[in-house]
Amino acid sequence: MDNRSSDDPLAGVAMFSGLEPEARKRIASVSVPRQYRRGQLLFVEGDPGESLIMIRSGAVSVFRTAPTGERAMLNVMRPPDVLGEVSLLDGSARSASAEAIEDTSAMALSRVAFIDLVHANPRMVDVVLRAMGLLVRRLTDQNADHVFLDLPGRVAKTLVRLAGNSAAAMVTIELNQSQLAEMAGGSRQSVNQAIGSFAGRGWLRTEGRRIVVTDVPALRRRAGLEDK
Repeated sequence: MDNRSSDDPLAGVAMFSGLEPEARKRIASVSVPRQYRRGQLLFVEGDPGESLIMIRSGAVSVFRTAPTGERAMLNVMRPPDVLGEVSLLDGSARSASAEAIEDTSAMALSRVAFIDLVHANPRMVDVVLRAMGLLVRRLTDQNADHVFLDLPGRVAKTLVRLAGNSAAAMVTIELNQSQLAEMAGGSRQSVNQAIGSFAGRGWLRTEGRRIVVTDVPALRRRAGLEDK
């Protein structure tokens, strides 16, 4: 559920957290509300990169498609995540595709509108550069995971990332094991074995197309992450 104030709808968006409320309101005022049904594409790899998409509710999968048509899921984005930071800087074509895996509401900030805002408030550039730094760090971490973590460790870390900052005793992840295998960079069979091992230890259980995590701290330890 989206619990952000209607007076400051971008208050929870980390990318704009360093701005004053009035600046965020200006961004919201020139952004266009978007609604996507489950299974609807937000954009396709190669499309013009004309806007930043700010997710307000729902979930979006980001994926690449091989020439054979095979998909590789890269990430699952949820509020208050954003898509298309690079587009604000260079307007280049989309480097991946995005599809709503739940009914999703979002706001789209066009590059043209962003450039106008930058002229009025140069701090906007700092905001985007900071977001780019976070993006580069995330990609670096993912590359390091493939070098230093075994497959069960990568599966555990992917599940921790998908669980987010929830403090609930159980966290439901709306993702099937094939999609999880794509994100963790392993075969479905190997990922199923890791999931079965985790389930046997009481860390999670599977319910059809969803995974219910029951012990996030244990998964964090298996992924080599510090306990919170």
